[in-house]
Amino acid sequence: MVIINLQQAKKKIDELVEKLNYHSKKYYVEDNPEISDYEYDMMQNELKKLEADYPEFVRPDSPTQRVGGEAVSGFEKVTHTVQMGSLSDVFSFSQVEDFIIKTKEAVINPQFVVEPKIDGLSVSLEYTNGEFVRGSTRGDGFVGEDVTSNLKTVLSIPMKLKDNIPFLEVRGEVYMPRKIFLKLTQQQIDNDEQPFKNPRNAAAGSLRQKDPRIAAKRKLDIFVFNIQQIQGIEITSHKQSLDFLKEQGFKVIPGYVRFDEYGEVKAQIDKIGEKRFDLPYDIDGVVIKVDDFFQRDTLGSTAKTPRWAVAYKFPPEEKETVLRDIELNVGRTGAITPVAVFDPIILAGTSVSRATLHNQDFINSKNISIGSKIIVRKAGDIIPEVLKSVDDSERVTPYAIPEYCPVCGTKLVKSDEEAAVRCPNVSCPAQIFRSIVHFASKGAMNIDGLGPAIVRTLLDNHLIKSVADLYTLTKDQLLSLDNFKDKSADNLLNSIESSKSNSLDRLVFGLGIRNIGQASAKLLCEKFGDLDNIINASADEIAQIEGFGDIMAQSVAEAFREPHMIELIKRLENYGVNVTYDKQIVDERFKGLTFVLTGTLPSLKRDEAKAIIEKFGGKASGSVSKKTNFVLAGEDAGSKLVKAQQLGVKIISQEEFLKMTE
Repeated sequence: MVIINLQQAKKKIDELVEKLNYHSKKYYVEDNPEISDYEYDMMQNELKKLEADYPEFVRPDSPTQRVGGEAVSGFEKVTHTVQMGSLSDVFSFSQVEDFIIKTKEAVINPQFVVEPKIDGLSVSLEYTNGEFVRGSTRGDGFVGEDVTSNLKTVLSIPMKLKDNIPFLEVRGEVYMPRKIFLKLTQQQIDNDEQPFKNPRNAAAGSLRQKDPRIAAKRKLDIFVFNIQQIQGIEITSHKQSLDFLKEQGFKVIPGYVRFDEYGEVKAQIDKIGEKRFDLPYDIDGVVIKVDDFFQRDTLGSTAKTPRWAVAYKFPPEEKETVLRDIELNVGRTGAITPVAVFDPIILAGTSVSRATLHNQDFINSKNISIGSKIIVRKAGDIIPEVLKSVDDSERVTPYAIPEYCPVCGTKLVKSDEEAAVRCPNVSCPAQIFRSIVHFASKGAMNIDGLGPAIVRTLLDNHLIKSVADLYTLTKDQLLSLDNFKDKSADNLLNSIESSKSNSLDRLVFGLGIRNIGQASAKLLCEKFGDLDNIINASADEIAQIEGFGDIMAQSVAEAFREPHMIELIKRLENYGVNVTYDKQIVDERFKGLTFVLTGTLPSLKRDEAKAIIEKFGGKASGSVSKKTNFVLAGEDAGSKLVKAQQLGVKIISQEEFLKMTE
């Protein structure tokens, strides 16, 4: 068709947009393509050329507008009109049956919709007059972040609905297909980057990319599973809503079925569970919902979860394999960690071939030996762990950790107080490497650009032998290495220089004292004020700090008596590293209050939230108890949230927390 006037140009653009959106839906939503990729690409190229010549006719729902614009500096906050709540988790069929019995006692003849629980990231999609206008993350359920540009790159999200509905808000789960995840992690490994742990983390990280072009490359997908708000149309049941959403062009949660009785529900859960690892995406359970919306209103909700639905969580998958080798890793404090190397198995959708064996006591208790058959599972579908050996225990001699360090050859030592054996040689190359990596880490001195690969390069080229040597590095030395150019050398040296002014608690944590974490390092600094006072304190004095035990106190006292530590601190002081503590407390409104953090907060990192709590005189704890005053809960809060509910501890959102600090 030859374009000779504006009317024909507009007509052709409209025609191509309609065709491309139709075929995009057939491919990405219905998984039933009618044309080849080549034909689709040719149409899209034609559309791009026309839109370039006639930009006034570019439509918001054009497939060319899926990825565009510049990277954003941050994400705007979105307050959810309808709370994006979470469901109560159940872990046994008896709990599912209890839920159904209680529901039948409360309402007449309820029906239940059973559907897979996609393991992804929950989002809200908003449409005005049938057109996509905004997408946001769940956040803490009350406030999320505007990620509209990134959600436009998810090609299964319709930009325009079938009907011009005045207003519609739906909830869905963004996920990364397994094959995309495996390809991405391999690329990260090849580029010497830290790979994502699982598809869910990968999806979350991709959706929060500030550049939508990066998000587009991740090829995310979505299943929509709920109507949050709708105007102009009356929907009375969950199944009706899903059928309706499917008609409008959404890719809805697959395999939803309605049942009347517990036996049918259980059979469907079993059916979904059997197919779980054959699916091209991750599911971590099954959701059971009351179908009728009026009955849902009757059942109501608790402060955190509805009474009309539960999420049955699958138990971890276990598989048998053969242990081929045991490798020994030397940690920064000299601890020797044995690692099982076994025939690769697929667990929770990913290939697994390694798992920690912790220590000799663990190996003995599981009767583990090289060549034996072992049972492996993924704890929480993330971390591989060896459950046991299945070989005849009488014929197996457990593996014994050697007497000498596998790196430096020093005779290993073991104290009565702990299960680990250690290399006592502070000059052991493995310990030096790990101690420098730890010193530079974000929680410690936060030296940007000094990751494991750069540390290894500096050590191999004999430019450093300890953390103190970092402060002697010159630009000429860095430029002599293949890894560095002019700008990267300046960036690293500036970051090292900047670390000198860090708070003292970062330095104390960075020194890698056994049993001393970030929180205990801060307590030490608050108690003694500067590094000299900490060095001169006795174990008894240190043990007086609330939260410190005798073992922690002894670790600190012994660490600062070691000649190499004394020499290291002298050098750090000479190079200008800060050794005094400036305790910043704005006021003491949180004095005597204990907070526990759980889940992912919408905009605050955990370290930032802890710093705010401590700035106002409060305490951030890692575990929930009767003494806990508040649990600050974000997205995907786990067992800590459950325990808080059981103990009646007050649960607050980030929004409520920040109001407390005003």
